[in-house]
Amino acid sequence: MFVDRVRVPEGLAPDRTHHDQWPFTIPCVAQLIEEGLSFNRPVTFLVGDNGSGKSTMVEAIAESFNLDAYGGRLARVHGRPDPTKTPLGEVLRAETTSAGARMLAGPRKRKKGFFLRAETAFDMTENLGGVPGYWEEDTSAMSHGEGFLTMFQAMFDAPGFYVMDEPEAALSFTACLRLVGLMHQLGQSGAQVVCATHSPILASTPGADIIEVGDHGYRRTRWEDLELVDHWRRYLADPHAYLRHIITP
Repeated sequence: MFVDRVRVPEGLAPDRTHHDQWPFTIPCVAQLIEEGLSFNRPVTFLVGDNGSGKSTMVEAIAESFNLDAYGGRLARVHGRPDPTKTPLGEVLRAETTSAGARMLAGPRKRKKGFFLRAETAFDMTENLGGVPGYWEEDTSAMSHGEGFLTMFQAMFDAPGFYVMDEPEAALSFTACLRLVGLMHQLGQSGAQVVCATHSPILASTPGADIIEVGDHGYRRTRWEDLELVDHWRRYLADPHAYLRHIITP
């Protein structure tokens, strides 16, 4: 593993004048500032609904390891429109393992890290196919799902620190299963993965640490105890029980 823990040092914590400003009002962000977050296993999932704050957290976690919140590698070759950090990324710090410290201090070619976020990954598949250091395939000619999987296989090919924000956005059921296999393999190879998701398929990756994010803040839990899993089970068993509240006869 490369990161043991992320935290906000006391001197960087927002003062009272900023406590009522976004994103510090989000329960999980407030808890992160108060307690920090430790990583216990090679693969960690932050699971929660839209607006729960899981994406805000993974963006800042990526930035704490010198990854760009816009998406991309440790080496910011291509840059982004707005190079400023996110508000939480400005204050969050990573406590690295010895392997993580060596990677950050080492030469660029040995730095293995990547942040994938759904909103910008589409641009990557359109523009980075054939660019040295990325992938040879012409992903602009592929479907979004095929392009995503090609990107995953090319960029997550060695032990490194990999952060993902809702990678399931363009993936079918079977493609999600392939990504589960890839993430499990990465965890066993010495890599570290931190992924925000609302996919019960991805969260089922064997051996992963699952952190449920919501109005309560965040808490570790088991896959079978996730609220997300419970809703999917009940919906698939009886869709009408949910749809009757949404669709007017």
